[in-house]
Formats: sequence, C-alpha cells, structure tokens
Amino acid sequence: MKPDSRFTGLPKDFWATVRLISQEVGYVHRRTHQIRVPDVGDIRRVFRKLDLETGYLFDGNGTLTKTGGLVADYFQYRADVLQGFVRSSLMDVSEAKALYRKLHTKLKPRCRIPMNKQKAAKKAPAFFTGIINMLVEANAGACPCNYNPLVLTTVTKQRIPLRTLARRIDGAFPSPINPVAVWEIKEYYYTTTFGSRVADGVYESLLDGMEIEELRSSQGIDIKHYLMVDAYSTWWEDGRSYLCRLIDLLHMGYVDEVLFGREVVDRLPGLVREWVALVQRRDKR
Repeated sequence: MKPDSRFTGLPKDFWATVRLISQEVGYVHRRTHQIRVPDVGDIRRVFRKLDLETGYLFDGNGTLTKTGGLVADYFQYRADVLQGFVRSSLMDVSEAKALYRKLHTKLKPRCRIPMNKQKAAKKAPAFFTGIINMLVEANAGACPCNYNPLVLTTVTKQRIPLRTLARRIDGAFPSPINPVAVWEIKEYYYTTTFGSRVADGVYESLLDGMEIEELRSSQGIDIKHYLMVDAYSTWWEDGRSYLCRLIDLLHMGYVDEVLFGREVVDRLPGLVREWVALVQRRDKR
C-alpha cells in the first residue's frame, strides 16, 4: 500500500505528537482488541499528565486547530486501514502455501527460492519470499536481480563509494551496488511467541529508511525502499501495535510502500516494471 497523501511530507514534530499520544493511550484496546483511536479527551489527558503545551492542537475555544485535526484524522485513518485493508490482506501459512504452489506452477521460476528455518514437518520453502522472488523474476525482463544479497548495499559516485548502508537487505534490484530498489521481507508464519524478533524487524526497517532518506536529501540519490510482511497470526493477532508503527513508518517517508500479504500479487508486478524503466533510463545516461 502507498501512503495517504494527506499525511505525507509532514514535519517530524507531527510524528513526535502521534508517537507520544500512541504510547500514552495505547495502540490497541485491551478489552475489544480493536485498534485504538485516541479522542479529544484522550489527547487532553496525555498533555495534562505530561504538562505539555496544547496550543498547537487546540485554539482558545478548545477547538482542534489544523494540526490537531490532522492528528485526529490520522489516528482514525490508521485504525480504518489496518482493520480493513491490512487485516484482509494478511495470509496464514496454509493460504501462503496455496498461493506459492499456484504461482510456482504458473510461472515455472528459475530464481532462487530459499527454504524456511523450520525443522521436520514444518521444513518447506519460505512461501512469502518465494512468492516475491517469482513475481520479481516474471516481470524483470532481461534485468538481473539479487534475491539474497550477502553484502551491504553500497552507492557510488564516479566509481567512489558514497554510502554503504549498515544492514544487509533481503533483495536488491538490479544489484546491491547502486540499486534502484531494495526490499525487506518479514514473514513469521511459525512464530510461537511474539517478542523482540518482530519488534527488531520494525526498527531495522526504520534504520534502513533513515539512511536512505539521508542519502536522498544530501545527495539527491533516490533508492526505492519497500517492506513486505505476512503472517496473520503474528502480525494481526499478536502484533497490531507494530502494524500501527508500520503505518507510521510509511507516512514518515522511511519506506516507499509496505506490501501486506497477498497484496504483492497485484502490486509487485507493476513496481518491478517501474524498476526496469528506472534501470533503462539510468543506463542511457
């Protein structure tokens, strides 16, 4: 999914407000398990508790300012998109397995498809990663792709290293050297306890996004950055608060798009064709 244009290009203090309120109020209702939408009373209580200025959120009559209204609208949007589109897009392992087999039969891939890290009966292809790799290959034409870079992503200028990112990413197009697009995959079908692994996945994407944002702002070099996640039980049943953080991450501009579950089937082919066009234009310079 792409970010909603109403909430892009906003200053970092807007997101400081969103994060602070989310932390104090909570991301999810403990009783109903619904995504929480902080109301005016919640916001007032948070700022009163922390002894913070509210003038930028409320005018002298207690009415929401433009910024305050935007904060409220964002909370409602975040809840709506998660409880609607995102929830319906996430797959469980049986659904991912069926989609993987369908695409494997149709596309007859030659690209690398890794195995998961499970043992015994659970040992199988990494279904979501396999789906992504097959879709990339099917739409890349003659362009190469590195489906498993085991090196750090490096950007050069005049054959001199300009930036080397801190982490290895899961895929680079066409190469981890001067890519036009990179992506990370978070599939957690067999996670039995929700904990630091999923949280770390979110924060790793944030780190990558901040480095790519710095490269874009200081050097004018744009690398498309994508996050692709799946596993209904892990993300929806256990990790809704982290899904909220992913929506925040997307609108803060640290990823270009987040693709949820089966969304990759409809969205990824078009994205790959865009990457191919970017490579072709670059090669003509």
